[in-house]
Amino acid sequence: MTSHARVLRLSVEEYLEGEKHATVKHEYVAGQSFAMVGVSLTHNRINGNLYRILAAHLDGGPCRVYFADVKVSVEAADAFYYPDVAVTCDPEDTGEYYLTRPGLIIEVLSESTEGIDRREKLLAYQQLDTLKEYVLVAQATRQVEVYRRERDDEWSLDTITGSDEIHLDSADLVMDMEGVYEGV
Repeated sequence: MTSHARVLRLSVEEYLEGEKHATVKHEYVAGQSFAMVGVSLTHNRINGNLYRILAAHLDGGPCRVYFADVKVSVEAADAFYYPDVAVTCDPEDTGEYYLTRPGLIIEVLSESTEGIDRREKLLAYQQLDTLKEYVLVAQATRQVEVYRRERDDEWSLDTITGSDEIHLDSADLVMDMEGVYEGV
């Protein structure tokens, strides 16, 4: 016997209001809300290291760094995502609950979300005019991938492994792999 279930669609307003009171975070894509999965201790440690490095480097300047609990709105993709780390330097990015104009977004890859980070989020984030770099950080191996918007609005990919340095032009920062993977 076949059964049919109706897919409920949320408006952006309903989603945002629901997130204010939710005990579990949800990402929003085209009217649907998707619960976020928990993260490993390794994921959390790498995320914390990235935040600490960026916050110390950007302290006192015009840029602000956020992690884990701050959403990014991608209007062109009708989506709201919770990146692991986001940096905005745009004085017009003044929302209370989400960013709209980040220059840098970092995702720490998890087995359960890697496909989404590599496909859906990559394509969505690239629609943000202000985004200069999208960074994917592996957990199981020391590998960082930096997608960088070039002057011709094309995207390049730098893959950093081992003990090589990570250059983040959007934050005017050079990080070493040891700092990113400290304690892992």
